[in-house]
Amino acid sequence: MSLAPAPQDVLVAPGQSIQEALDAAGPGVTIRLEAGTYAEHLWIRHGGVTLVGAGPGRTVLRPGGEPTASIPQLTDAPEGAVSGISVHGTGEPVEGVTLRGITITGFPGAGVHAHSATDLTVEDVAVEDNAVWGIYLRESERLTVRRCQASGSQYGGVALSFCSGDTSLITDTETHTNGFGLFVDNSSHARLVGNRAHGNAAGVMLLNQTYPGEPPGGVRDCLVIDNDIHANNLAAGGGDPEVLAPAGPPISGVGVAVIGTTRVALVHNRISGHRPSGFSVMGGAVTLASSKEWGGADPVDNTVLGNEITDNEPHDLQVGSDLDRQLFRGNLAPVTDPAGIDGCAGEAGQ
Repeated sequence: MSLAPAPQDVLVAPGQSIQEALDAAGPGVTIRLEAGTYAEHLWIRHGGVTLVGAGPGRTVLRPGGEPTASIPQLTDAPEGAVSGISVHGTGEPVEGVTLRGITITGFPGAGVHAHSATDLTVEDVAVEDNAVWGIYLRESERLTVRRCQASGSQYGGVALSFCSGDTSLITDTETHTNGFGLFVDNSSHARLVGNRAHGNAAGVMLLNQTYPGEPPGGVRDCLVIDNDIHANNLAAGGGDPEVLAPAGPPISGVGVAVIGTTRVALVHNRISGHRPSGFSVMGGAVTLASSKEWGGADPVDNTVLGNEITDNEPHDLQVGSDLDRQLFRGNLAPVTDPAGIDGCAGEAGQ
């Protein structure tokens, strides 16, 4: 029986141009990449396209070719830094793009950079040692990142930035050796479900902060549930170019940071083994704090429910805001600041 591709499939082999296939593709086309290494960067500017490799480690995209100047500048990257795959329309948002089964490595920008995208799915993709970001999704909505691995980037492994439309999902990912494993930056309606974050400076960061010249921000109505967050003890920030994420404040040993947020729920997460390797402005493996100093807000109406937050230094949980505006219930968190927070079992010394 013949296994020839369907009429809407296009096969690309190493040595052939993926970009040429993308430029010719219309809605509904699946571009299938054979196993091997491809030296080019890609710009997906048409919707309804699926790009599928033979699997992470089998289909590899690395730098090559001339930069494309029309793609929006990548945040926190040097001018002209090229990303592996950019998803961005020339007029209207790009809708209904799927990326699957590829390793993207060694780019001076991001592994995946999407701007103004809708209904974007990134699954079974590995982004490794891309200089600034792993998977960076900005001003987009209805996003799904599933079964991806992100490592070795200066800032976020997987990041949502100014994505405040319909719900986005990050699930079953693994992030390590980044500044921030999962970064929800001025984005709302995000669900972070069943992920693994270890060996970053911060495992999960949810941040409401105002940036000059940027869109309105805020982090609202997000759910962080059933994640394993362990030993995120690298050093980041503080303006030191030798450490990760130099533009931010010094951070190390942070499992989950909830900064200036509204109605964020941390539910049934396992957060352990955090011990800062350098100075950190956050003193808890889970930290709730205000971002008013940076144009953000105080955290209000957040929920911390049924989490295991143990074996961390100096504190399992630190709350630098109004405790009465948060809900803590059913957590195992022996060492808290302030001490004895209701809903956090096991005070120090018990």
